[in-house]
Amino acid sequence: MSISVIAAVGKNFELGKNNDLIWHFKEDMSFFKQTTTGHTVVMGRKTFESLPKALPNRRNIVITSDENYNADGAEVITDINDVYSFAENEEIFIIGGAKIYDEFISDADKIYLTEIDAEDKNAAVYFPHFDKSLYKRNVIATYDADGIEFSHVLYSK
Repeated sequence: MSISVIAAVGKNFELGKNNDLIWHFKEDMSFFKQTTTGHTVVMGRKTFESLPKALPNRRNIVITSDENYNADGAEVITDINDVYSFAENEEIFIIGGAKIYDEFISDADKIYLTEIDAEDKNAAVYFPHFDKSLYKRNVIATYDADGIEFSHVLYSK
């Protein structure tokens, strides 16, 4: 079983506001696409609705309590435990939102974090805190976009 989490966070673990990401860096979008393509991505309903469409070249799974929810291009599940059966044979990626991250963070084998050296006091949702001492930290790459530094970091057990 392999569960990976992928997110972009600010200094205070800010994730988003107004059902959208706070920061949009092309290098981060490319990293997300490259890392998750060919895998299963799992997200909550609000995250799915924030996307223009289901993510191409990935199996999209949406978790919602609404049994009649229609997610065009994605599979819908209502039992969060079903995700573990998907993860039996492959690496799956938890891509948000905050409630979904919170459900899976303790089971994550890998956490891919884009750590952004900025903060947003108007953030509405935050990434859950996790025990970093349980993971090995590896900085994959560092960037500067419009004066804001950020790094792609892999935490692995």
